[in-house]
Order: sequence, then structure tokens, then C-alpha cells
Amino acid sequence: MDAAASSPLGWLCAGATRLFGVTMARRSPLHRAKVLLCSLLPALLCVATLGAGQGLGVFVAMCLLCSVCLGDRDLLPVGDRAVLITGLWGVVNNAGILGFPADGELLPMSTYRHCMEVNFFGAVEVSKTFLPLLRKSQGRLVNMSSMAGGIPLPRYAAYGASKAALSMFSGVMRQELSKWGIKVMAIHPSGFRTGIEGTAEQWDRQEKELMENLPADTRQAYGEEYLLGLRDYLLHLPSHCAPDLSPVLGSVLHALLARRPQGLYTPGKGAYAPLCIFCCFPLWFYDFFISKVLSAGSVPRQLRTSGDEGKNL
Repeated sequence: MDAAASSPLGWLCAGATRLFGVTMARRSPLHRAKVLLCSLLPALLCVATLGAGQGLGVFVAMCLLCSVCLGDRDLLPVGDRAVLITGLWGVVNNAGILGFPADGELLPMSTYRHCMEVNFFGAVEVSKTFLPLLRKSQGRLVNMSSMAGGIPLPRYAAYGASKAALSMFSGVMRQELSKWGIKVMAIHPSGFRTGIEGTAEQWDRQEKELMENLPADTRQAYGEEYLLGLRDYLLHLPSHCAPDLSPVLGSVLHALLARRPQGLYTPGKGAYAPLCIFCCFPLWFYDFFISKVLSAGSVPRQLRTSGDEGKNL
């Protein structure tokens, strides 16, 4: 046994044993000392009984057999520990629509209903469907909201209201599901180039629906120039959005894999500062700040007329 242990194959066997033990310790939910002991004893037994050469061969075969048997039991690293996946670990509600960005007075009720149906009710239904599985795994629920769901932004009355409902739902679920060991996170990204604004065909349909549902006096007050400028806002929207989605993906991964995930993520440039101003400053200051940051664009015809009359007086 001493000769076998001092031979090159013996040292190789000992090294392979240590490597196998460390690997299993990183992958197994069992206590590390137990895993190292369980892997060391069979290797020593093989070497002592069969010699260094044959013992190493049998031990490697045992390692391969264990790898095949445990191959379908993937382990998800969470911080500095490992979690054995036995069911569903995480649900990410990412589906969403923007609608046609316009003043809340101009939007037809169908736009409000459609945004709520997809952005809010859809996420609630998916969450309720999979919560029984998340309870078993004590997993994660991640809801993709928006910075428009945390702060009021002009032209996003329908979209922002639906995302605000999703953010509030996430907060309540975070409190209620904590007793089950489920962690719930909401993500409020800033503008990213995801294609959520839709296609030209969708714009045509939404613009036509908006125009057809406008009362005559409302259309007269805003004017054709202002109404046609709404489409220009959509055309220029992607140029103000970041093309790199890695901050959002990083937030999703952290929410799913971190040992202590944050309850709220604000990835992207300009996502956190407006939220702080909205929460910490008077509303008049926030409204003034947003009016300066976001370009107002054209002015409704009735306001232009009133301004011109005031100047003439």
C-alpha cells in the first residue's frame, strides 16, 4: 500500500480524489465535510485493494457513473450557497405593450383597457398560475415594470397606470409571500430599445382609432398640428433609448440568482434620479423638473391662440 501511494499513479489518484471531492462539494447541497469524506473513502479503498493503476480506473468509472446519475439534477448557485432545483425556481413577467403615447384626454378607453389587460392582468394571472410551484421551491417572482410605473410621465397615462398597478402588486406580493420563502422583485428600467413602441402598421391603426374617437370640441382645442405631432414622438422615441440591454438583463439575473435580491431595481440611465426627486421633493418641483427634462413638443392650438391674444393685448 505504501509503494502504491508513493508511485506517480498513487499521487494522481489522490489528486483526482481531491478534485472530485471539491467538485462535488461545490455542487452538492450536503455538508462539504461529508462530501469530501464520502469521496475520499471509496478512492482509498480502490487504491488499497486494486493498486494505484486499477484503483484509479475503478474510481474514475465510479465518478462517471455518479455524474450520469446526477446529471439531470442541475444546481442553481445563489450567492455563496447552492440550491437543488426540484421544480420551478423563477417566474419573470416581461410581456408588455406601450400603446400610443398621447395626452390622457386623447387616448380612447380601448387603449387603457388593452394596456391593463397585457401589462397588469396578464402578469397577475401568470403569477397566480405558478405560485404553487414557487411555494414548493421557495423561488423568485420577477415583474418587469417601468420607470413610468413609479413616477408620472406625460403621454404615458395608460401605460404608466398599468405599470404602476404592476409595481403595487409586486410590493404587496413581496410582503405576503415572504412567509413562504418566496422573494418578489420589481424592475423599473429607464428607456431601452426593445421595440415596445411597435410597428408602423400598429401606429396607423392606433392613430386612426384615436382620431375616430375624439369629440369634435377636443379635436378643435388641440388642433391637427398637435395631433399629427404625436406620431413624430413615436418616430423619435428609439433615438432616446439605450441600445444595450445588459443593465436590464443583469438586474433580472441578480433578482433570480442573488442570495439577497433587491426589492426594486432601477437599471438604465436616468431611472433612479427622477424617482428620488418624486419621493423626496414637493410635487410642484417634480412637475417643474419633468417639464424641463422632457420636451413638450408642439402646443395645442387653443393655447397658442390664447397666448397670441394675450400678447396682442
